[in-house]
Amino acid sequence: MAAASGEPEVTDTAAPAAPEREVGARPTGGAGLFAPRLRAMTVGSVALISLLAFEALAVGTAMPTVARSLDGLALYGIAFGGPFAAGVLAMVASGIWCDSRGPRAPMWHGLVWFVLGLLLAGSATTMGVLVAGRIVQGFGSGLLSVALYVIVAQAYPEALHRRIFAAFAAAWVVPSLVGPALAGLIVEHLGWRWVFLAVPAVAVPAVLLIHPGLRAIGAGTVTGLPSGAAARIGWACGAGVSAALLHIGGQQRGAAAVGLVAVALAGLLVCAPRLLPAGFLRAGRGLPTVIGLRGLASAAFVGAEVVIPLMLSRERGLSPTVAGLVLTTGALAWSAGSWAQGRMRAPRSRATLPRAGLTCIAAGTAVVTLAVAPAVPVWVGVLGWAGAGLGMGLLYPSLSVLTLELSAPGEEGRNSSSLQLGDSLFAATVLALTGAVLAAGAAPGPASYAGTLAVASGLALLGVVLAGRVVPGAPGVRAG
Repeated sequence: MAAASGEPEVTDTAAPAAPEREVGARPTGGAGLFAPRLRAMTVGSVALISLLAFEALAVGTAMPTVARSLDGLALYGIAFGGPFAAGVLAMVASGIWCDSRGPRAPMWHGLVWFVLGLLLAGSATTMGVLVAGRIVQGFGSGLLSVALYVIVAQAYPEALHRRIFAAFAAAWVVPSLVGPALAGLIVEHLGWRWVFLAVPAVAVPAVLLIHPGLRAIGAGTVTGLPSGAAARIGWACGAGVSAALLHIGGQQRGAAAVGLVAVALAGLLVCAPRLLPAGFLRAGRGLPTVIGLRGLASAAFVGAEVVIPLMLSRERGLSPTVAGLVLTTGALAWSAGSWAQGRMRAPRSRATLPRAGLTCIAAGTAVVTLAVAPAVPVWVGVLGWAGAGLGMGLLYPSLSVLTLELSAPGEEGRNSSSLQLGDSLFAATVLALTGAVLAAGAAPGPASYAGTLAVASGLALLGVVLAGRVVPGAPGVRAG
């Protein structure tokens, strides 16, 4: 994204209203998330988000045991890169599908692919079969994640969007706190297969809770495939393969790592702009900047998150457990920020919450950088990371709300998939590059940690500069 051009910020009073929906209009009213009409859908949606989060986190804990059990270390990288690539393709497909047919079919197909992949992985006798199951599971996750956003757009009144997205954020935070430990217990006492096989028992009831509400939305929205749908699928395949290569390359060393990362970055530079909103690279007003801020925030937070435990363990002598608990403070603060933004009065400008969140991330990560120095108490870094987590909590739900606000009727799926694609691709890129930086020398040192944390803070600071551009200057912003 290019730097801001210095245009004056436009406040909400100048922002155009989204056109009204003629068929299947967005519901209005001030009923709470657990009003009778929404109760089952809220519970099912939040449960499903938690399961997707748990599975994403738990597999990382179980995979070393899986690789040893199936003698599959050679396929270790593709066991993570494959699902990521499949998820990229599925997000784009789900967006097209939701906009042309409504979210019901993508939701059910996503469940089937997700459960089938889990069952295949959990019953695998070879690493190849497990990787195939993981790819199928990743495809299902991508379908589900976008369909859930479209369900929010079509089933919940706009007054509740910030609260439901805050609930979604909490549904990710809780698994991040207990998921790895719970997965470790399952692997130790029940066996690694149950990390995969236990999830369908909850995923199916969760979707069944959502299903009755699906009957009331999306009716009458069936249309043909939008123009350019086939081309978007093709670009998504290219982006998915590039993302998988990026993930695999980030786990390599030496010339192999450099080659794979270079090829992957080239592929992403060609394919990703075709899947993100027109004007994304120049930080166009409105939706392009909303998508860009989500990517910058994700890259900044993830880039710092992978460095902090290593830095605290190597430079400050903390045990892995204590270093991990520092990350927990960020997760708890993220949840607190999400809760707070869902209950505060809507700010006058759409840019207020994104700018506040990115400021917290930039400042918090900069404070964490100080903890590299032995003279700085560790608790200073802990407070800094809590500030960064608070910023993510303020930012993420607000950008999700803005995406739906700036989406014309029938484009929620396309734009929701762009939001999640930007998030995933930015994070994957910064993870691969951070891994390459840390592996460049014989052993990471203070300069490496400080440099990577400074880059993370700088990405968030760039977002602060661009935040005023989330307010559109003209109607008709479309994803390109």
